[in-house]
Amino acid sequence: MNPKPLTFVPRSAAAPVRGRGAVANVAHRFQRDEREGVDDGWASGFETDEVLPPLRTTVREEQARRLLSYNVSPDIPFDRAINPYRGCEHGCTYCYARPTHAYLGYSPGLDFETRLVAKVNAVAALRTELAARGYRPGTVTIGSATDPYQPIERDWQLTRGVLALLDETRHPVVVITKNALIERDLDLLTSLAQRRLVMVFFSIPTLDAAVARTLEPRASAPWRRIQAIQRLSQAGIPTGVMVAPVIPFITDDQLEHVLEAAAQAGAGTAGYTTLRLPFEVREIFTEWLHAHFPDRAERVLARVEDLGGARNERGERASSRFGSRMKGEGIWADLFAQRFALATRRAGFGRRRFDLDTSQFIPPAAPGQQSLF
Repeated sequence: MNPKPLTFVPRSAAAPVRGRGAVANVAHRFQRDEREGVDDGWASGFETDEVLPPLRTTVREEQARRLLSYNVSPDIPFDRAINPYRGCEHGCTYCYARPTHAYLGYSPGLDFETRLVAKVNAVAALRTELAARGYRPGTVTIGSATDPYQPIERDWQLTRGVLALLDETRHPVVVITKNALIERDLDLLTSLAQRRLVMVFFSIPTLDAAVARTLEPRASAPWRRIQAIQRLSQAGIPTGVMVAPVIPFITDDQLEHVLEAAAQAGAGTAGYTTLRLPFEVREIFTEWLHAHFPDRAERVLARVEDLGGARNERGERASSRFGSRMKGEGIWADLFAQRFALATRRAGFGRRRFDLDTSQFIPPAAPGQQSLF
Protein backbone atom coordinates (compact mmCIF):
# COMPACT_ATOMS: atom_id res chain seq x y z
CA MET A 1 0.00 0.00 0.00
CA ASN A 2 1.45 3.31 -1.08
CA PRO A 3 1.49 6.03 1.59
CA LYS A 4 -0.64 9.10 0.99
CA PRO A 5 1.57 11.93 -0.39
CA LEU A 6 2.11 15.01 1.76
CA THR A 7 0.10 18.03 0.62
CA PHE A 8 0.53 21.57 1.88
CA VAL A 9 -2.61 23.09 3.38
CA PRO A 10 -3.27 26.47 1.74
CA ARG A 11 -3.60 29.30 4.20
CA SER A 12 -7.06 30.82 4.20
CA ALA A 13 -8.43 33.77 6.14
CA ALA A 14 -7.85 33.07 9.82
CA ALA A 15 -10.90 32.84 12.07
CA PRO A 16 -11.30 35.30 14.96
CA VAL A 17 -10.14 34.12 18.38
CA ARG A 18 -12.81 34.75 21.00
CA GLY A 19 -11.76 37.49 23.42
CA ARG A 20 -8.55 38.29 21.54
CA GLY A 21 -7.56 40.87 18.95
CA ALA A 22 -4.98 39.15 16.77
CA VAL A 23 -6.20 36.08 14.93
CA ALA A 24 -2.84 34.26 14.81
CA ASN A 25 0.79 34.23 15.90
CA VAL A 26 2.69 35.83 13.04
CA ALA A 27 6.40 35.19 12.52
CA HIS A 28 8.53 38.00 13.87
CA ARG A 29 11.38 39.67 11.99
CA PHE A 30 14.13 37.94 14.00
CA GLN A 31 12.68 34.48 13.45
CA ARG A 32 14.72 32.22 11.20
CA ASP A 33 12.22 29.38 10.84
CA GLU A 34 8.66 29.30 9.57
CA ARG A 35 6.22 26.44 10.04
CA GLU A 36 3.49 25.44 7.64
CA GLY A 37 0.79 22.84 8.18
CA VAL A 38 0.73 19.71 6.04
CA ASP A 39 -1.78 16.91 5.66
CA ASP A 40 0.09 13.64 6.33
CA GLY A 41 -3.02 11.48 6.10
CA TRP A 42 -3.27 10.75 9.81
CA ALA A 43 -6.08 13.27 10.31
CA SER A 44 -8.44 11.44 7.95
CA GLY A 45 -11.78 10.77 9.53
CA PHE A 46 -11.30 13.33 12.30
CA GLU A 47 -12.98 16.70 12.66
CA THR A 48 -10.59 19.38 11.39
CA ASP A 49 -12.47 22.49 12.51
CA GLU A 50 -12.79 21.60 16.19
CA VAL A 51 -13.04 24.47 18.66
CA LEU A 52 -9.74 24.96 20.46
CA PRO A 53 -9.69 25.85 24.17
CA PRO A 54 -9.46 29.59 24.95
CA LEU A 55 -5.99 31.11 25.16
CA ARG A 56 -5.06 31.88 28.74
CA THR A 57 -3.01 34.87 29.78
CA THR A 58 0.32 34.10 31.42
CA VAL A 59 2.55 36.59 33.21
CA ARG A 60 6.31 36.24 33.55
CA GLU A 61 8.22 38.18 36.21
CA GLU A 62 11.14 40.38 35.20
CA GLN A 63 13.71 42.32 37.21
CA ALA A 64 14.12 45.56 35.27
CA ARG A 65 17.52 47.24 35.29
CA ARG A 66 15.80 50.60 34.83
CA LEU A 67 12.24 51.80 34.37
CA LEU A 68 12.66 55.15 32.62
CA SER A 69 13.11 55.11 28.85
CA TYR A 70 14.10 58.23 26.95
CA ASN A 71 13.42 59.39 23.40
CA VAL A 72 14.35 62.34 21.19
CA SER A 73 11.50 62.00 18.69
CA PRO A 74 10.12 65.33 17.43
CA ASP A 75 6.71 63.66 17.03
CA ILE A 76 6.29 62.90 20.74
CA PRO A 77 5.61 65.69 23.28
CA PHE A 78 7.58 64.01 26.10
CA ASP A 79 11.16 62.83 26.47
CA ARG A 80 10.73 60.03 29.04
CA ALA A 81 8.28 57.23 29.62
CA ILE A 82 7.43 54.36 31.96
CA ASN A 83 5.88 51.04 30.98
CA PRO A 84 5.48 48.65 33.94
CA TYR A 85 4.46 45.78 31.63
CA ARG A 86 5.63 44.21 28.38
CA GLY A 87 2.77 43.09 26.16
CA CYS A 88 -0.82 44.16 26.61
CA GLU A 89 -3.92 42.07 27.22
CA HIS A 90 -6.21 44.67 25.65
CA GLY A 91 -5.40 43.08 22.29
CA CYS A 92 -5.57 46.19 20.08
CA THR A 93 -4.72 44.89 16.62
CA TYR A 94 -3.23 48.21 15.50
CA CYS A 95 -0.85 48.62 18.46
CA TYR A 96 2.52 49.96 17.33
CA ALA A 97 4.17 48.36 20.39
CA ARG A 98 3.49 44.83 19.18
CA PRO A 99 6.83 44.49 17.32
CA THR A 100 8.71 44.98 20.61
CA HIS A 101 7.65 41.48 21.68
CA ALA A 102 10.00 40.11 19.01
CA TYR A 103 12.94 41.15 21.22
CA LEU A 104 11.71 38.59 23.76
CA GLY A 105 11.50 35.86 21.13
CA TYR A 106 7.70 36.05 21.20
CA SER A 107 5.31 36.70 18.35
CA PRO A 108 3.85 40.21 18.05
CA GLY A 109 0.53 38.46 17.32
CA LEU A 110 -1.35 36.47 19.95
CA ASP A 111 1.78 36.20 22.13
CA PHE A 112 1.76 39.97 22.63
CA GLU A 113 -1.64 39.81 24.32
CA THR A 114 -1.33 36.46 26.09
CA ARG A 115 2.34 36.14 27.14
CA LEU A 116 2.90 39.20 29.31
CA VAL A 117 5.85 40.37 31.39
CA ALA A 118 5.55 42.26 34.69
CA LYS A 119 8.50 44.37 35.85
CA VAL A 120 8.08 43.33 39.45
CA ASN A 121 10.76 45.68 40.80
CA ALA A 122 9.30 48.69 38.97
CA VAL A 123 8.98 50.92 42.04
CA ALA A 124 12.46 50.10 43.38
CA ALA A 125 14.06 50.62 39.96
CA LEU A 126 12.33 53.97 39.52
CA ARG A 127 13.28 55.07 43.03
CA THR A 128 16.95 54.42 42.23
CA GLU A 129 16.73 56.46 39.01
CA LEU A 130 14.94 59.40 40.65
CA ALA A 131 17.48 59.39 43.50
CA ALA A 132 20.45 59.63 41.14
CA ARG A 133 22.50 62.81 41.69
CA GLY A 134 22.31 63.88 38.05
CA TYR A 135 18.58 63.33 37.57
CA ARG A 136 16.61 66.33 36.31
CA PRO A 137 12.80 66.16 36.56
CA GLY A 138 10.58 66.33 33.50
CA THR A 139 7.07 65.16 32.79
CA VAL A 140 7.04 61.38 32.49
CA THR A 141 4.40 59.49 30.52
CA ILE A 142 3.02 56.20 31.81
CA GLY A 143 1.49 54.05 29.07
CA SER A 144 3.28 55.28 25.97
CA ALA A 145 3.62 51.69 24.69
CA THR A 146 1.54 49.24 26.73
CA ASP A 147 -1.48 50.15 28.83
CA PRO A 148 -0.60 50.63 32.53
CA TYR A 149 -4.18 49.73 33.49
CA GLN A 150 -4.57 46.55 31.47
CA PRO A 151 -6.46 43.79 33.35
CA ILE A 152 -3.42 42.26 35.09
CA GLU A 153 -2.86 45.56 36.92
CA ARG A 154 -5.74 44.58 39.23
CA ASP A 155 -3.48 41.96 40.82
CA TRP A 156 0.05 43.27 40.26
CA GLN A 157 -0.64 46.96 41.10
CA LEU A 158 2.68 48.07 39.61
CA THR A 159 1.14 51.22 38.13
CA ARG A 160 -0.34 52.16 41.49
CA GLY A 161 3.04 51.70 43.12
CA VAL A 162 4.70 53.94 40.52
CA LEU A 163 2.04 56.64 40.97
CA ALA A 164 2.51 56.50 44.75
CA LEU A 165 6.24 57.11 44.32
CA LEU A 166 5.64 59.99 41.90
CA ASP A 167 3.18 61.50 44.39
CA GLU A 168 5.73 61.10 47.19
CA THR A 169 8.47 62.82 45.16
CA ARG A 170 6.10 65.38 43.61
CA HIS A 171 7.06 64.36 40.12
CA PRO A 172 4.84 65.40 37.14
CA VAL A 173 3.21 62.59 35.17
CA VAL A 174 0.88 62.02 32.21
CA VAL A 175 -1.11 58.78 32.12
CA ILE A 176 -2.51 57.28 28.89
CA THR A 177 -5.04 54.45 29.14
CA LYS A 178 -8.06 52.68 27.65
CA ASN A 179 -9.22 51.23 30.93
CA ALA A 180 -11.66 52.53 33.53
CA LEU A 181 -9.62 50.66 36.15
CA ILE A 182 -7.80 53.97 36.61
CA GLU A 183 -10.72 55.08 38.80
CA ARG A 184 -9.27 52.80 41.50
CA ASP A 185 -6.39 55.25 41.92
CA LEU A 186 -8.47 58.40 42.33
CA ASP A 187 -6.83 59.06 45.69
CA LEU A 188 -3.33 59.30 44.21
CA LEU A 189 -4.47 61.12 41.07
CA THR A 190 -6.36 63.69 43.15
CA SER A 191 -3.32 64.28 45.35
CA LEU A 192 -1.15 64.83 42.27
CA ALA A 193 -3.75 67.06 40.61
CA GLN A 194 -3.93 69.35 43.63
CA ARG A 195 -0.28 70.24 43.00
CA ARG A 196 -0.63 70.47 39.20
CA LEU A 197 1.36 67.28 38.68
CA VAL A 198 -0.90 65.02 36.60
CA MET A 199 -2.86 64.81 33.35
CA VAL A 200 -4.83 61.75 32.19
CA PHE A 201 -5.56 60.94 28.55
CA PHE A 202 -8.11 58.34 27.48
CA SER A 203 -7.59 56.70 24.11
CA ILE A 204 -10.96 56.22 22.37
CA PRO A 205 -10.95 55.43 18.63
CA THR A 206 -14.68 54.70 18.40
CA LEU A 207 -17.96 54.77 20.34
CA ASP A 208 -19.28 51.82 18.33
CA ALA A 209 -19.39 48.99 20.87
CA ALA A 210 -19.46 46.24 18.23
CA VAL A 211 -16.34 47.55 16.49
CA ALA A 212 -14.57 48.12 19.81
CA ARG A 213 -15.19 44.52 20.91
CA THR A 214 -13.20 43.21 17.96
CA LEU A 215 -10.68 46.03 17.64
CA GLU A 216 -9.62 46.21 21.31
CA PRO A 217 -11.43 43.26 22.94
CA ARG A 218 -10.18 43.48 26.53
CA ALA A 219 -10.17 47.25 26.95
CA SER A 220 -13.01 48.98 28.78
CA ALA A 221 -16.07 49.61 26.64
CA PRO A 222 -16.12 53.08 25.04
CA TRP A 223 -18.99 54.27 27.24
CA ARG A 224 -17.03 53.28 30.36
CA ARG A 225 -14.07 55.33 29.20
CA ILE A 226 -16.36 58.32 28.69
CA GLN A 227 -17.77 57.72 32.17
CA ALA A 228 -14.23 57.57 33.59
CA ILE A 229 -13.43 60.93 31.96
CA GLN A 230 -16.46 62.38 33.73
CA ARG A 231 -15.55 60.91 37.12
CA LEU A 232 -11.92 62.05 36.97
CA SER A 233 -12.90 65.50 35.73
CA GLN A 234 -15.40 65.91 38.54
CA ALA A 235 -12.62 65.01 40.98
CA GLY A 236 -10.52 67.89 39.63
CA ILE A 237 -8.13 65.79 37.57
CA PRO A 238 -7.33 67.32 34.14
CA THR A 239 -8.35 64.89 31.41
CA GLY A 240 -7.99 64.68 27.65
CA VAL A 241 -9.03 62.38 24.85
CA MET A 242 -6.98 60.83 22.06
CA VAL A 243 -8.93 59.62 19.03
CA ALA A 244 -6.29 57.08 18.22
CA PRO A 245 -6.00 55.73 15.71
CA VAL A 246 -8.35 57.04 13.04
CA ILE A 247 -8.86 54.01 10.77
CA PRO A 248 -10.28 54.70 7.30
CA PHE A 249 -13.68 53.04 6.69
CA ILE A 250 -13.62 51.46 10.19
CA THR A 251 -13.51 54.26 12.79
CA ASP A 252 -13.07 57.49 10.80
CA ASP A 253 -16.82 58.18 10.92
CA GLN A 254 -16.56 58.31 14.73
CA LEU A 255 -14.11 61.21 14.97
CA GLU A 256 -16.68 63.92 15.66
CA HIS A 257 -18.81 61.68 17.94
CA VAL A 258 -15.89 60.79 20.20
CA LEU A 259 -14.77 64.40 20.53
CA GLU A 260 -18.28 65.61 21.35
CA ALA A 261 -18.88 62.89 23.97
CA ALA A 262 -15.49 63.44 25.62
CA ALA A 263 -16.00 67.22 25.77
CA GLN A 264 -19.43 66.79 27.37
CA ALA A 265 -17.85 64.46 29.95
CA GLY A 266 -15.31 67.10 30.93
CA ALA A 267 -12.22 66.46 28.80
CA GLY A 268 -10.28 69.67 28.38
CA THR A 269 -7.97 68.81 25.51
CA ALA A 270 -7.91 66.45 22.53
CA GLY A 271 -5.63 64.92 19.94
CA TYR A 272 -5.65 62.26 17.24
CA THR A 273 -3.41 60.00 15.20
CA THR A 274 -4.00 58.06 12.01
CA LEU A 275 -3.34 54.35 11.61
CA ARG A 276 0.29 53.26 11.15
CA LEU A 277 1.34 49.70 10.34
CA PRO A 278 5.04 49.27 11.22
CA PHE A 279 6.85 45.94 10.92
CA GLU A 280 4.65 42.94 11.84
CA VAL A 281 1.63 45.12 12.68
CA ARG A 282 0.74 45.23 8.98
CA GLU A 283 0.24 41.46 8.80
CA ILE A 284 -1.57 41.31 12.15
CA PHE A 285 -3.96 44.12 11.22
CA THR A 286 -4.49 42.75 7.70
CA GLU A 287 -5.49 39.34 9.06
CA TRP A 288 -7.86 41.02 11.52
CA LEU A 289 -9.40 43.02 8.67
CA HIS A 290 -10.04 39.94 6.55
CA ALA A 291 -11.51 38.09 9.55
CA HIS A 292 -13.91 40.86 10.61
CA PHE A 293 -14.38 43.19 7.62
CA PRO A 294 -13.63 41.16 4.48
CA ASP A 295 -15.96 43.34 2.41
CA ARG A 296 -13.84 46.45 2.88
CA ALA A 297 -10.37 45.11 3.75
CA GLU A 298 -8.69 46.14 0.49
CA ARG A 299 -10.24 49.60 0.59
CA VAL A 300 -8.94 50.15 4.12
CA LEU A 301 -5.41 49.04 3.24
CA ALA A 302 -5.36 51.17 0.08
CA ARG A 303 -6.40 54.27 2.03
CA VAL A 304 -3.82 53.58 4.75
CA GLU A 305 -1.19 53.36 2.03
CA ASP A 306 -2.38 56.68 0.61
CA LEU A 307 -1.93 58.24 4.05
CA GLY A 308 1.69 57.10 3.99
CA GLY A 309 2.56 59.83 1.52
CA ALA A 310 5.32 59.67 -1.07
CA ARG A 311 7.10 56.39 -1.76
CA ASN A 312 10.69 55.93 -0.60
CA GLU A 313 13.61 54.45 -2.52
CA ARG A 314 12.31 50.90 -1.89
CA GLY A 315 8.92 51.74 -3.31
CA GLU A 316 7.29 51.79 0.13
CA ARG A 317 5.14 54.53 1.55
CA ALA A 318 7.31 56.63 3.89
CA SER A 319 4.86 56.52 6.80
CA SER A 320 7.70 56.36 9.33
CA ARG A 321 9.02 59.82 8.48
CA PHE A 322 9.28 62.25 11.41
CA GLY A 323 6.80 65.08 11.21
CA SER A 324 4.15 63.13 9.29
CA ARG A 325 4.04 59.56 10.61
CA MET A 326 1.43 60.32 13.30
CA LYS A 327 -1.00 62.23 11.08
CA GLY A 328 -0.16 60.96 7.60
CA GLU A 329 0.34 62.90 4.38
CA GLY A 330 -1.68 63.86 1.34
CA ILE A 331 -5.26 64.84 0.65
CA TRP A 332 -6.85 62.36 3.08
CA ALA A 333 -4.54 63.40 5.91
CA ASP A 334 -5.45 67.03 5.22
CA LEU A 335 -9.14 66.12 5.33
CA PHE A 336 -8.79 64.40 8.73
CA ALA A 337 -6.91 67.44 10.05
CA GLN A 338 -9.66 69.80 8.87
CA ARG A 339 -12.38 67.61 10.38
CA PHE A 340 -10.52 67.40 13.68
CA ALA A 341 -10.01 71.17 13.85
CA LEU A 342 -13.67 71.87 13.12
CA ALA A 343 -14.92 69.19 15.54
CA THR A 344 -12.76 70.43 18.42
CA ARG A 345 -14.03 73.99 17.95
CA ARG A 346 -17.65 72.82 17.88
CA ALA A 347 -17.16 70.60 20.92
CA GLY A 348 -15.67 73.46 22.89
CA PHE A 349 -12.05 72.34 23.13
CA GLY A 350 -9.92 75.44 23.40
CA ARG A 351 -6.20 76.01 23.03
CA ARG A 352 -5.64 75.68 26.76
CA ARG A 353 -2.36 74.00 27.69
CA PHE A 354 -1.95 71.83 30.74
CA ASP A 355 1.65 72.56 31.69
CA LEU A 356 2.67 70.45 34.64
CA ASP A 357 4.98 71.76 37.37
CA THR A 358 8.52 70.36 37.49
CA SER A 359 9.76 72.68 40.26
CA GLN A 360 8.30 70.75 43.21
CA PHE A 361 10.38 67.59 42.74
CA ILE A 362 11.89 66.10 45.90
CA PRO A 363 14.51 63.39 45.24
CA PRO A 364 13.72 60.22 47.14
CA ALA A 365 16.16 58.43 49.38
CA ALA A 366 17.95 55.71 47.46
CA PRO A 367 16.92 52.14 48.35
CA GLY A 368 18.68 51.13 51.56
CA GLN A 369 19.67 54.71 52.39
CA GLN A 370 18.60 55.90 55.85
CA SER A 371 17.40 59.39 56.60
CA LEU A 372 19.54 61.68 58.78
CA PHE A 373 16.43 62.83 60.63
